[in-house]
Amino acid sequence: MDAESFKKEFLPYHRKLYRVAYRLLENSADAEDIVQEAYLKLWDKREGLTVISNPEAFSVTLVKNMCFDLLRSGKYILSRQTVELSAVQDISQSDNLEVREGARQVTDIIAHLPEQQQRIINMRDIKGCSYEEIEQVTGLNSINVRVLLSRARKKIREEFNKWNNYESRRN
Repeated sequence: MDAESFKKEFLPYHRKLYRVAYRLLENSADAEDIVQEAYLKLWDKREGLTVISNPEAFSVTLVKNMCFDLLRSGKYILSRQTVELSAVQDISQSDNLEVREGARQVTDIIAHLPEQQQRIINMRDIKGCSYEEIEQVTGLNSINVRVLLSRARKKIREEFNKWNNYESRRN
């Protein structure tokens, strides 16, 4: 496959590939990096791409798998946790003291959950990932994901209510 046919066949999907990567990673720089890496992989394998009947589906699957691989890597998760905490600090700029305190409490409760529950609650409730995406990233089956998510939500609710009931009795 020459450069011109490669451009015609794969470059029109750039925006879609970026949207897929951004949806999974929630970071524009990381999404753009993944898309660029995907194009490099496609270019390196360009001779074998002539047999692919649906280049769009192939490209989307490649990008999704690359995102899942990145999300599975411990290094990426640690770097994202600091970004998520800075997002909570944006709420801290709010004038509403109760909202700030509630957000701080929930963040603190999540930080004390077991690691797998933290990951799943972040992926599902904060990032909005589907159950299938969580299964692919964590390697757990859907029942395990739902059980861990349920336990995490229950623990957050209990701890939040316990804290707020304590605060209301103090006043």
